[in-house]
Amino acid sequence: MTYDQLIDRLIDLAIEEDIATGDITTNSIIPAHARAVAEMKMKADGVISGLKIAKRVYERFEKDFVWEPKVKDGDRVKKGDIILRIEASYRCLLLGERLSLNILQRMSGIATETAKYVKELEGTYTRLLDTRKTAPGLRILDKMAVKDGGAKNHRMGLYDMAMIKDNHIKVAGGITQAIEAVRSHVPEDISIEVETTNLDEVREALNAGADIIMLDNMSNEDMAEAVRLIGKNAMTEASGNMSISRLKEVAATGVDFISVGALTHSVTALDISMNIK
Repeated sequence: MTYDQLIDRLIDLAIEEDIATGDITTNSIIPAHARAVAEMKMKADGVISGLKIAKRVYERFEKDFVWEPKVKDGDRVKKGDIILRIEASYRCLLLGERLSLNILQRMSGIATETAKYVKELEGTYTRLLDTRKTAPGLRILDKMAVKDGGAKNHRMGLYDMAMIKDNHIKVAGGITQAIEAVRSHVPEDISIEVETTNLDEVREALNAGADIIMLDNMSNEDMAEAVRLIGKNAMTEASGNMSISRLKEVAATGVDFISVGALTHSVTALDISMNIK
């Protein structure tokens, strides 16, 4: 299934959840022929994400509507900014209002928070990564929002990259055995990442040919030593308790990536309103 198909399924589910057989209030009061103009307005500063998805929501209800975005996904906006103008039937505007705002507010909240972390890493070599700690069913949108905020996506799911963690290592009998088992089962273009918690595990993962070595909950001193040991033979990812206040000192160890689950698992929606004129 393509990402576009996933988004279509997500929108289908959202419509079924919210609208189902129809908007009984609107259909009772507003004539089908009535048309109006709506504007979406920022009620807080932030980074916009989700406009393209919001448009796809409205396309489900009406083809003959005017969509005039004033900004684009990834743009910084200020409280009071008008970000979008829509002209459509009054019924269409109300049908899509809550669905589109739910998407825009969540995605923009993720993009805004991500941009704060990215700013902390300015001037360093290290890049910011997201994780799989996303809302079930919304991962594709969560990760799109992370990109709009300026960070890089990690693996989308369990299928596009191998991640060997402590439970895998226990069953396999060690890091080396786990890497060998994965290598024998996956295509060559699939990267293998290994979670390590100390320098001995780093050495073993390196010797076994890991593509990426995760430095999980290590001290800054150990991470710096791990980076020195690994050199250019593998990529490095720092993970575990990566608060925004800690980013610069972790980046100073020389790691390639820092992964932060809070970008998507602790989302504060960005406040956006829609007013119909």
